[in-house]
Amino acid sequence: MKKLLFGLFLFTATTAFAQEGVSISKNTVTTKQIPPVWPGCEDFSGASKDCFKQKLTQHLQENYKFPKDAGGNFIRGKAVVSFVINEEGKAVITKVEGPKKELNEEARKIILSIPTMTPGQLAGKPSAVSYKVPFTF
Repeated sequence: MKKLLFGLFLFTATTAFAQEGVSISKNTVTTKQIPPVWPGCEDFSGASKDCFKQKLTQHLQENYKFPKDAGGNFIRGKAVVSFVINEEGKAVITKVEGPKKELNEEARKIILSIPTMTPGQLAGKPSAVSYKVPFTF
């Protein structure tokens, strides 16, 4: 009887301390990266990744403005912004690539206006997740 209770205790303790996003199969440990959750996507019925893409696209469309030069003319060109959603759920820009300073600054401003969200997770712990967004002005 003691052996049965001890075995039950070990099984319960092992499952109680299992981490979300980690699976063990024979000699292989697999960790799953869970993407950040945009505000409003917490109760989304589909994949949170799909909701994130929809909300990001909506955010970009709502905040997209064509920059103007000193003469009031629209500036045309491209910029690519690399950023991470850090362990605190905030957007942090790592790199902005583009030939024109004004376009780079506008793209930077749009990305930094992303709301704070629930951070991504790796093996049950908050983790930074990288993204890259191209802009064509």
